[in-house]
Order: sequence, then C-alpha cells, then structure tokens
Amino acid sequence: MILLWLTAMIPKTKPPHCDLLTQSCKAPTAAQFILLYSSFALMSIGAGGIRPCSLAFGADQLDKRDNPKNERVLESFFSWYYASAALSVVIALTGIVYIQVHLGWRVGFGVPAILMFFAALLFFLASPFYIKQKASRSLLTGIVQVLVVAYKNRKLAFPPRNTDGWYHYSKDSKLVVPTDRLRFLNKACIIRSPERDINSDGLASNPWSLCTVDQVEEAKALIKVIPMWSTGIMMSINTSNSSFPVLQANSMDRHVFSSFQIPAGSYPMFLVIVLFLWVALYDRIILPLASKIRGKRVRLGVKQRMGIGLFLSCLGMVVAAIVENVRRRKAIRQGLLNNPQALVGMSAMWLVPQYCLYGLAEAFNAIGQTEFYYSEFPKTMSSFAGALFGLGMAVANLLASVILSAVDHLTSRGGKESWVSNNINKGHYDNYYWLLAIMSAINLLYYLVCSYFYGPCVEQGTKVSDEGKSMEGENELSKLSNGARDEVESLKDDEKLSKFKDEVEGLKDEEELSKLRQSPS
Repeated sequence: MILLWLTAMIPKTKPPHCDLLTQSCKAPTAAQFILLYSSFALMSIGAGGIRPCSLAFGADQLDKRDNPKNERVLESFFSWYYASAALSVVIALTGIVYIQVHLGWRVGFGVPAILMFFAALLFFLASPFYIKQKASRSLLTGIVQVLVVAYKNRKLAFPPRNTDGWYHYSKDSKLVVPTDRLRFLNKACIIRSPERDINSDGLASNPWSLCTVDQVEEAKALIKVIPMWSTGIMMSINTSNSSFPVLQANSMDRHVFSSFQIPAGSYPMFLVIVLFLWVALYDRIILPLASKIRGKRVRLGVKQRMGIGLFLSCLGMVVAAIVENVRRRKAIRQGLLNNPQALVGMSAMWLVPQYCLYGLAEAFNAIGQTEFYYSEFPKTMSSFAGALFGLGMAVANLLASVILSAVDHLTSRGGKESWVSNNINKGHYDNYYWLLAIMSAINLLYYLVCSYFYGPCVEQGTKVSDEGKSMEGENELSKLSNGARDEVESLKDDEKLSKFKDEVEGLKDEEELSKLRQSPS
C-alpha cells in the first residue's frame, strides 16, 4: 500500500499529464511500471498470507474441542468473519472510493495505507495474548511423501488387523493405526524393518521411504475433500461475471428518487448487504428462535448449507436470465437495438433480486465450505483449510474467462452477433445466463452425488456416535427399570423394599448388575 501511495505522491513515479492541445501522452517508463506492479505483487502475496491464515488463526483462539458448544461457537465465528469481510467491502467501495473521487488519489491511497499500518501495529501489540500454533513441517511436502511412499510400497502386503507395532506414528500422536478409508495409502506408514527404517529417536531414517500415520491421514483428508471442494467452483464462476450486470444497469433507469440515482457499479453492494444481514439474522434471531420453539438446539449441518447455497446460486442465474430477456425485448421494442447507451424504460431495481440470491448463496455456501474444511481436516491443516475457498475462487475466475472466451468464439461463427457482444442489445446475455444456470443445475446434482459418497461429516459422526451411546444407555436403563418394576411388585413389606433400594444404589458396574438380574430374589 505504501508503494502504491508513492505512485500518487511522487511526481516522478508516474508519467506526466497528457497534452490536451496535441492529444499526445507520454508512456510510463520501465521503472514506473516496475514500481506499480511491485505494489500489486506485494499486496497479492500479503493477501495470500493474511486471508487463509487469519481465518484459521481466529478459530484457534476459540476452538475448544472439549466444549460441548464448540460447534456453535465456530459456526458463529465463521459467519461473523465473513460478515465483517463483507462490511469491509461495503466501506471500501463506498467510503474509500468516495474519498478517491472527491479528494484525489493522494488522500485516496493514503487512507487505506494508514489503516493497514494501524492494523499491523495492533496485531503485533496484541501478539503476546494470542494462542499461537507452531509450524512443525511442510504440509504439502508430507502429502507428496505419502503418495510417493505408498506407490513404492504398492506391492507390500497389509499387516494383520488389530495388531500393534506395524505402523509408524509420532510419539505425541493420538493416532497409532490408520483408518480404513483410502486404505491403499496405509502402505506409506507400514514399518518393513524397524532397525533400518527407524532411528534411535523414533523418527523415520528416510521420510521418503516411511511416513507417519498422521501424514497418511492428512493426505486422506485432502483427497477425500477435493470432490466436495470442486463443487463450489461453479458458484464462484457465477459471481465472477460482475461486469455484465454493470452494463445492464447502465442501460436501465437507476433513479431511486427524482434527484438521486444509484451508480451502475454500486449494485453489487446489494449482494454484500444481504450477506451481512442474513448472517446477523441467522446467528442472532433465526437460530435462537427456532431452538426456543423446538425446545432443543437447532442448526443446519455444513453440507446442508453448502447445498442450499448452490441451489440459490442456480436460482439467481435463472432470475438473471429472465430479467435480461425482458430488458432486451423492451430495448428492441423501443428501437434501441443499435444504441446500447440509451436508457430502456425499465427500472434497474429489477437487478436487485438476483443480487439478493447471490448474497444468500454466499452466506450459505461460502461460510459452510470454510467450516466444512476446518472441521474435516486435522488440526495441523487449519491454514490449508482456510486457503481452499480462496483457491476455489481463483480457479473459478480462470474458468470463467475460459467459458466466456469459448462462448464468444462459438456464438460469433459465421458472422453472427456474439452472445456476449459489446452491444448489449444485439447480444444475448440472457442465453449466457441460461447456460450458466444449466451448468449450475448439473453442478448441484454433482454435489449431491459427492455428498452422498463422502458420508457423514465429523460433526454428524460424533452426533451419531453420541446418540448410539445414548441409545445403549437407554436400553440398559429400560432393562433395569423393567426388572426393578417386577421386583418392586413382588415386595410385600417395607423391609424388603428398603433392602432392594440399597442394592440398587450400590450398583457400581455391569458385573453387579448381572448378579442382580440372575438373583432369584
């Protein structure tokens, strides 16, 4: 931000103003380009470190696995994290842009640079109070090692089940035996020769020949999540086409009042506003109210929220296609086919519903994705979990460019007007939206298949396990209750009743319970 600020503060860091009389402009020098691009590169690298790690770092401050309300705490944190990010976008695209337009680039770049400085200062001042997880090894290197070693040991036989000493694990690890899912990767941690494979300190003599159980489980977690991760790319493709609605808004009546009209580039703010409002309502009103009505804690699982988000994204594209079809037909009826700059007799507020659906889709899917990755990955992969959503958005932007180029090339064959023509009235943006809607529907079906084969999440598995234990306890309690009822009915006097109560209160384990059941008295 400081380098970018300097390009506005120091005259020599940018080319001189164009000569209005001769209409000649001097091109920037190589050094000026280097300074400008260096600021962009540093901001990109900084964002790559901040965005995924800040999410995981914040969760580390609140994640208490032994807390029965831990899931609710994390869900609330992830929701408000995205709500605060959405609020910052609103401030950036309204307040900061207003400063840049009315007070110039020097002040406009200076304000965010100063804010960034204070943010970094506060971070370091508060650093002693944070819970900080120490990095121990390279996660990506460990995953590659698992794949390489598993391939090397592909012909190795699996050891007998329920036997110890065959798998290599870290001393401080809770996992001593790998899980059965993706079992072929388990061969990466099989000890072939303890004397040759393991050093005296318990570490592998060659990490490219023997991995730990933790490394194997981390690789499994990543491989298992990839299909679910890929389902979120389509939603980001839908929201990456932000320039088309701006062109639509430019050709529509943007007046809210007679003296005020919304800038065409400000309509995406409805997406952000809806996202923020939904998070606040969902977290503070809807869930508490639903829990109060039902008499127990109510929450939607992460996979449910991800699916709802994909459906809303698909619905948003359908609405966008319908609105654009209506706008285009009105433009043609009004004789504006060759005049894309002219205003169509249609309010731009018709664009708001699709933005509201996009905002709800982001609120459900984006937050659900992040919570899904964080809960499904081992603790050592927290930052990786935070980076996956951003990686999906990056891939989506590249694919969106590919799809747009392919549509432009295929639909303009034979001299025809492209669907995504610069002339919005001659083009068929509605057909392009329908294409994305169809792709979104196919992606939703793909998500349902991936979700089915993925199986229960960690939260669902824990819930099922707890319910199973509860049912076992209820069955035992039921058996004891039935037996007790029979015994009480057979007791005829207070002395026997008192004796039976003492026996029941003295039960400590299953052995005594069994004796009581077998007792003829």
